[in-house]
Amino acid sequence: MTTDVRDAPAAPGTGVFRGWWVVTGVFVMLLVTAGLGFYGLPVYLRSLTVEQGFSVGAVSIATAVFFGVSGLSGLPVAAFMADRDPRPMIAVGATASAVSLLLLGRVQEVWQLYAVYALFGAGFAASSLVPGTTLVARWFARRRSIALSVASTGLSAGGVVVTPLVATLIDRHGLSTVTPYLAAALVVGVVPVTALLLRPSPQALGLLPDGDPAPPAGSPVAYGGALVAEALRTRYFACLTAGHLLAMLAQVGGIAHLFNLVADRTDARFAATVGAVLAVSSLVGRLAGGWVAGRTSMRGLALTLMVGQAAALLLLAVSDSRTGLLLTTIGFGLTVGNLLMLHPLLLAERFGVRDYARIYSRSALLATAGIASGPAFIGVLRDAVDGYGIAFAVAAGASVLAAVVLSFSGPTRVPDPV
Repeated sequence: MTTDVRDAPAAPGTGVFRGWWVVTGVFVMLLVTAGLGFYGLPVYLRSLTVEQGFSVGAVSIATAVFFGVSGLSGLPVAAFMADRDPRPMIAVGATASAVSLLLLGRVQEVWQLYAVYALFGAGFAASSLVPGTTLVARWFARRRSIALSVASTGLSAGGVVVTPLVATLIDRHGLSTVTPYLAAALVVGVVPVTALLLRPSPQALGLLPDGDPAPPAGSPVAYGGALVAEALRTRYFACLTAGHLLAMLAQVGGIAHLFNLVADRTDARFAATVGAVLAVSSLVGRLAGGWVAGRTSMRGLALTLMVGQAAALLLLAVSDSRTGLLLTTIGFGLTVGNLLMLHPLLLAERFGVRDYARIYSRSALLATAGIASGPAFIGVLRDAVDGYGIAFAVAAGASVLAAVVLSFSGPTRVPDPV
C-alpha cells in the first residue's frame, strides 16, 4: 500500500508542514465558493433586477434567505465535522451550490428565487467558512493568524479572479446562458482539490499543530479549550457575537449593494471594476491583517477596523465621482477581509479548538441575523427613499455600534490556573 506524500508530516525534501497543504485546499475552496457565491451575489442582484424584472427589495430579501439558511446549516455542518472527515460533506455542498446556480438562470417567480437561494445557502455553508476555518484552526496554533489569513485570502482572490469574469460573461451573454457553466466550474473547482488536499486534523495523521514533534506512541492527544456549553455562558461570546452581527449587517449589506450603487451613479462596467478593487484591497488587507494580528491585540485591531468600516460606508453614502467611489472602496475593502477573519481568530484565541466548530457555528448563526438582514434592509430602504445615501449612512452607524458592543467583551484569554 502506497502513502500519499500529502499524508506525510512534510513533503519529502521540502520540510513543508502538512498543514500548509490544508491551507492550500481551503484557499482554493474559498476562492471558488466566494467568487461564485459571496462576491457573486451583487452581480446576480443586478442581473435579476435588470434582466428578470425583480425589484431590488425582492432580490435583497432572497440574499437574506441565502445567508439565513447558510447560518442555520452551519449547525449540522459543525456537528458532522466533530468526528468525521469533512470532504464528503464539502462535495455535497459544492454540488448543491452548483444546482442552485443552474436553476438561478431559470427562475420566473419570486418564490422560485427564494427556494434557489435557500439551496445555495445550504451548499455554501457546507463548502466554505465553517469547514475551512475549523480545519485551519485545528492544524495551527502559534501560526494560526498567518495560516488563516492565507487560507481566507481565497475569499478575496475569488472576488478578484472569479467575480469580474462572471460579471463580464453575464453582461455579454445573459444570466440564463452563463449559469450552466458557472455550475460546472463550481464543482470542478472545489471537489477534486479538497478531496486531495484536506484532512480532518493533524492528530488523525499522528501529528501535532504547527508541525511540532509527534508525542510518543500511545500518548493521549486531545484538543484543548472550552466546551460549547461553557462558551455560550460567557460575556465574551455574547459581546463578540453581537458585535460581529452589527459589523456584518453593515459590511455584507454594503458589499451586496456596492455594485448597484456604483452602477446607478456611473455605469455597470465601472461598477465591475470597483467590485474587483474591493476584492483586491480586501486581499491585501487580509494578508497584512494576519501579520498584524499575530503581533498585537486582536480585539484592538477589530475595534479599529469597525470604526474604519463605518467611515468608509459613510463616504460611500455621499460619493458621486468615480475617483471618490474608487478610493472609498479601497478603504472599505481593507476592513472587509480582516473583520471576517478576526471573528474565528478571536473565538479560537478565547475558547481553543476542542469544540471550535460548534462554538463558531453558533456564533455565526446568531450573527446571521445581521448578515441576512443587511442586504434586505439596505435594499428595502433604498427603494423607500429612492437612493442609497441614507441606507449606507445607517450601515455606518451600525458599524460604530459594533465597536461599542465589542469593547465590553472582557479579556480575550482566560488566565492560566494558579
